[in-house]
Amino acid sequence: MIRTRFAPSPTGYLHIGGVRSALFNWLLARQSGGQFILRIDDTDAGRNVSEALQPILDGFRWLGMDWDEGPEVDGPHTPYYQSKRSQRYQEAAEQLLASGHAYRDYATPDELKAERDAAEKKGERFFYDRQWMAETDEQAAAFEAEGRPRTLRLKMPREGTCTINDLVRGEVQFEWAQEQDTVIQRPDGSCLYHLASVIDDHDFNISHVVRAEEHLPNTPRQIFILESLGYERPQYAHLPYVAEPGGSAKLSKRKLAKYENNKDFAQLLARGRNIAERCDIPAEADTFNPVIIDFYREIGFEPEAILNYLLLLGWSLDGETEKFTVDEMVKLFTIERVNKSPASFDPKKLIAFQGDTFAQLPLATRIERTQPFAARAGLLGTPEAEEKLAKVVEGADDRLKMAGDILDFDYFFIDEFTFNDKAFNKRICKPQNARPLLLELRGHLAQVDFSSADQLEQQVGQFCVNMEIELKDIIHAIRVATTGQAGGFGMFDTLAILGKERVLGRIDGALERAATICTDS
Repeated sequence: MIRTRFAPSPTGYLHIGGVRSALFNWLLARQSGGQFILRIDDTDAGRNVSEALQPILDGFRWLGMDWDEGPEVDGPHTPYYQSKRSQRYQEAAEQLLASGHAYRDYATPDELKAERDAAEKKGERFFYDRQWMAETDEQAAAFEAEGRPRTLRLKMPREGTCTINDLVRGEVQFEWAQEQDTVIQRPDGSCLYHLASVIDDHDFNISHVVRAEEHLPNTPRQIFILESLGYERPQYAHLPYVAEPGGSAKLSKRKLAKYENNKDFAQLLARGRNIAERCDIPAEADTFNPVIIDFYREIGFEPEAILNYLLLLGWSLDGETEKFTVDEMVKLFTIERVNKSPASFDPKKLIAFQGDTFAQLPLATRIERTQPFAARAGLLGTPEAEEKLAKVVEGADDRLKMAGDILDFDYFFIDEFTFNDKAFNKRICKPQNARPLLLELRGHLAQVDFSSADQLEQQVGQFCVNMEIELKDIIHAIRVATTGQAGGFGMFDTLAILGKERVLGRIDGALERAATICTDS
């Protein structure tokens, strides 16, 4: 049985690149009828953030990426937190020490720094020379008498090669002589990532380790631990990293300021911040931005759209097909089709995927998705407003790219709204006949039944015939006067939803504003 795992560290919120790696693990397990394990790598107590774990779990649940074993889903290998498995790691460390595959080391931090600085000054790579290695109990006792800290290091081979048959990258070779004697146990007795990760993969029967390519250089040391303990290797697959928008460097949650120089990224971030502000959603920069998965949940993205887009960041079916349901992803995914090259994160394309996915939802579902955003922004509260929401969602149709976009149509629900100054000047101030036509139209609309968009279209059409003008001569001024915006969905649907009283009042308000700010020249 194929058993894959994803092992996030609770040092921050769920990252787009991490979700992509988790998705490939999840798909590989589901496609083969295997199991997906969620494990928490929390050995670095100094960097762990207690409040970060729950958003990670919530994020996976929201995405629909269920796990067969892990936090809140007990299984035969519990506990699934490395911080609770220290005794097991200690046993493995002692076994490595006893077999001669690890050694006690007593170098102080200052001594190691001095060696690193000396190597850097010479332009050389730092390579620990085992100067403070204790080969006997007597040497260890002498070092400890000096008050030196004790760590445990791997005693790596100094000849030969390590060959890895990677499912993505093919055969990869490393020279053992180039591998550092990595520290696997701290002075306080706690074990580090390399040892803990390898022991967990073995104990949890992980058959395939599918992870980001940045872990490829770690693999020889981890294989050394496995084979030193007499364990079998899992199969490895190292995925290309997700690159930053418009660039080739790895996407990072620490480079937000840089990404804001990318137009599409900046627009998505601004869109999200606007929704967050309107809905009173916490929007701290380090936890609310397009690199963090929770950002998309908060502003109304569809999980399936995100999964579909992330699938294509490093995987392709035939070079042409891009749209997949989750069931199709599970059916078609194979690790052999994973690319070696990085794929750039493209916010514009992600929004396009989201827009297509949202537009294909049944109307009732789209209404349901938008309701919480409208409510949090204070647009609802009456049966009339709820009824109006349904009409607005239907009228907006594919203009709603995400559920949070309903806030762009707040002018249907509120009396006080803001005019787009540029549109007001262009459509109402500059055309010499715009204001007189609006005044005439206002009188005409006062006699019209607003219950039907079709009837409104006929009546405004008749008004144009009577005034000997074309619809385009007045339609833009009507939109700006009644919505404050330059664009929107069907004008007559808009008027019908707004209702006669509000339309007439807004035309009056627009004419009053024009009298104040428009200058005839």
